[in-house]
Amino acid sequence: MPAMTFWIDVRHDGLHAYRRITGRDKYVVEAKAAAQLAAWNEKWAKMQQKERTLYTKEQKKESAARRTHKATEALGVIEDILTNAMERDSRFDWERLKETSQFSKAAPILPVKRPIPAEPLIYEPKYRPQLGLLDRLISSRKLRRVEEAKRLFDEDLARWQAEVVAVNLGNSTADEEYNKAIRKWEGEKAEYYTAQKARNAEIDAQRSAYSERQPDAVVNYCDLVLTDSEYPDSFPKSWQLDYKPESHLLLIDYSLPNIESIPRLKEVRYVQARDEFTESNLGDAAVEKIYDAVLYKITLRSLHELITADVANSLDSIVFNGWVRAIEAATGQETNGCILSIQVNKEEFSTINLAKAEPKACFKKLKGVGSSKLAALVPIRPILQLDTQDERFVPSYAVEDTIDSTMNLAAMDWEDFEHLIREVFEKEFSNDNSEVKITRASRDGGVDAVVFDQDPLRGGKIVIQAKRYTNTVGVSAVRDLYGTVVNEGANKGILVTTADYGPDAYEFARDKPLTLLSGSNLLHLLAKHGHQARIDLKEAKQILQNSA
Repeated sequence: MPAMTFWIDVRHDGLHAYRRITGRDKYVVEAKAAAQLAAWNEKWAKMQQKERTLYTKEQKKESAARRTHKATEALGVIEDILTNAMERDSRFDWERLKETSQFSKAAPILPVKRPIPAEPLIYEPKYRPQLGLLDRLISSRKLRRVEEAKRLFDEDLARWQAEVVAVNLGNSTADEEYNKAIRKWEGEKAEYYTAQKARNAEIDAQRSAYSERQPDAVVNYCDLVLTDSEYPDSFPKSWQLDYKPESHLLLIDYSLPNIESIPRLKEVRYVQARDEFTESNLGDAAVEKIYDAVLYKITLRSLHELITADVANSLDSIVFNGWVRAIEAATGQETNGCILSIQVNKEEFSTINLAKAEPKACFKKLKGVGSSKLAALVPIRPILQLDTQDERFVPSYAVEDTIDSTMNLAAMDWEDFEHLIREVFEKEFSNDNSEVKITRASRDGGVDAVVFDQDPLRGGKIVIQAKRYTNTVGVSAVRDLYGTVVNEGANKGILVTTADYGPDAYEFARDKPLTLLSGSNLLHLLAKHGHQARIDLKEAKQILQNSA
């Protein structure tokens, strides 16, 4: 199974900016999302502050002109989305992924050794007896002066010897600490370059795997090519890829921008008489025309980038399904519908001069499928559907008919519980021409069941995890579900438990494509389909403990 991918959507209403941050490490993704939002907030704050400091009318006129210029530039970027791609080399440079930075931690500083103090010498003047006239005449007085001088020397010598010992000990300790620090630093440096070398070797291995057209490597390379393609911040950069090695076909489910991502501002004027700014915006018809053209351009641009970047000749054809997330006016609910789909042959597509072709006419010439007015978001059936064949799927067996009011769901066999969940959701989706499959028993917290919803507007893949728990479900299980949704390329995830969820679990699931069904929700769902059961967590704990 491919490595888990995490994503976070970041939006800034003031700047009309949107970006989906993706990555393999959840904490890195969270850090990047926080950094992006902080950068946008800082940019917005500077813009606001700049507006507040415009005092003169001339400055305000200049501000209006700058804003008009930026609006014109934004519309120009939208207009040139396809032609700009023609001017760049789409082939991905693997060397850019390699880490070449130097070890930045400074080496420990060699300690400055304390000098050994000067040794006191017996012939120094201070140690000579100071003899007066009486000292010279009286031998006992002379002897006393000599002994005093000798005692002073002995005391100084003893102090010097003790100080020498202390200095040598201090210098030795400093040397030991330095040697220890240098060994640690050299170890960290070696570890840094070993990790760098291993990472770069892994990149070389990925490049070799792509050259050998290994399926996972082809998908990874195509993902890098699409990721390297720059779009306005308001456009989502999200897709799911699947590769069919036997036919060299790449399938892309691509998240296209919704119409709200198209800039409407055309001009800003400063009205001196009223001391205010007025904005001139594009009308709905103009925006819809631009929007339709943008979707065709993104589609053709993505096909062009993937085909021209395919140095390993791993692609013979590409299927591109364009999906749009939008709020349905009638229900106020978010929908995700496929509104265009096209399959192109690499050889045929390479003969097209995209720089001169009219995008919509080119799309139709290549037998692309979509409504005449894409802005209407009319859902269509993709040319190539999700593959429901998965080696993890196993035959299901009936459990639901054995359920009655005496059955404690929290104490039932965990595999039977998974099949029960499959049956319940099979009935729940039965009116939508959907298919529910259960995966091979693994007890690994992965996917327990998969719904393939064929509804052309809402449709897609829904993963279900069943947790026969007797304790409160924590946020870690919900995080795992979210990661599974992303990793499986699913539209939604559903977590079903016999217990309940903690507040942190509900908080994490908020604003994400996740549904948490507690034990009471499960009983209600069973009752909806004509089955009565019960959940007694205390009793279940005792039963499971006795059977352990």
